[in-house]
Amino acid sequence: MRITSVETFMAGNPWKNWLFTRVHTDEGLYGIGEGTLNYFAKTVEAAVRELSPLIIGLSPFQVEIVSQKLLRDPYSEGAQIHNSAVASIEIALWDIIGKATGQPIYNLWGGRCHPKLRAYANGWYRGPRKPEFFADKAKMVAGRGYTALKFDPFGSAWRMVSRAEFDLALDIIAAVRDAVGPDVDLLIEGHSRFNVATAAQFAEAIARFRPAWFEEPVNHLNIGAIVEVARRSPVPIATGESFSNKQQFAELLSHNVISIFQPEPLSLGGLFAARKVADMVDAHYGVIAPHSAQGPVCSAACAQLNASIPNFFIHEIFDEFNDPWEKDIIVNGIEVVNGYIDISNRPGLGIDLNIEEIARHPYQQGNHLPLFQPGWEQRKGEK
Repeated sequence: MRITSVETFMAGNPWKNWLFTRVHTDEGLYGIGEGTLNYFAKTVEAAVRELSPLIIGLSPFQVEIVSQKLLRDPYSEGAQIHNSAVASIEIALWDIIGKATGQPIYNLWGGRCHPKLRAYANGWYRGPRKPEFFADKAKMVAGRGYTALKFDPFGSAWRMVSRAEFDLALDIIAAVRDAVGPDVDLLIEGHSRFNVATAAQFAEAIARFRPAWFEEPVNHLNIGAIVEVARRSPVPIATGESFSNKQQFAELLSHNVISIFQPEPLSLGGLFAARKVADMVDAHYGVIAPHSAQGPVCSAACAQLNASIPNFFIHEIFDEFNDPWEKDIIVNGIEVVNGYIDISNRPGLGIDLNIEEIARHPYQQGNHLPLFQPGWEQRKGEK
């Protein structure tokens, strides 16, 4: 079996254009992948098209060789943009291999480790940044059976905040905790907003609400800053979604201060790279909660990954809180029942693209999350 072509498709989700791929073979089997990257959908798509000729004629079973061809051979460092393009192809290869062998992807990596996957809700707080709004929405989400909710209460904060903004963020967290009670985990999203001093202040202030983690409070580019916050924080720090190679994880792991890691398969160049990182983390007694804030193909890919990881912690879910049409662009997409995901036993990813429905929702340039602009929580995109 040989790779014959790679094609791309774009869906105009209002808060992030989704980039999908389909890799074809000479035996008629094809696989699907995803390369979504916030503002850079067209850029990653161009990278997919430039890289694809390097692998035409190769076997889809040679995942390591294909990845080397796509990552090493261009002899350039494109970080998340480069890796997202590669991941969109690499994920599709695993889909092909699964279909060819009649197995879900997790069975190709040692089998399923969990009967089902605990999920946490994200994207549920689309609306005004008011404590009462967050509380009402949180109560609704917990009512669906979710035992964990993630949210960013910090508005458009960057580096430092005023006392009023500091207190508003705490009021939002308090309102959510009151709304859902003591047994639902709160995951506080930092979006790399703060400097070390501000992050440490927030970590100390939110500890009384007993969050399960404080995520990416400082930028990932300075590992020393992450380490300093983690050492000062009474709340577990979660990080890793922005890393683009395993060497960054190795450096952070060497400090032994982080135990919750969030590898993003797209930013790392694919599923197998993320699976390797999970094993590195396991060697340091850490747990894995992969970043899965892209589109529905990435959700399905992360479910395959998580099913195979003994140190899996929790699965991120946006899908239930997207616009209704978005369920129609995928066949057999991920479903959450009472806060858990049932693991598919269908071959490969177990899903497919609905190309006709995707075509009804074209790319729009303004579709992205402007995380440092007031009101970004509305997730309006460009209409």
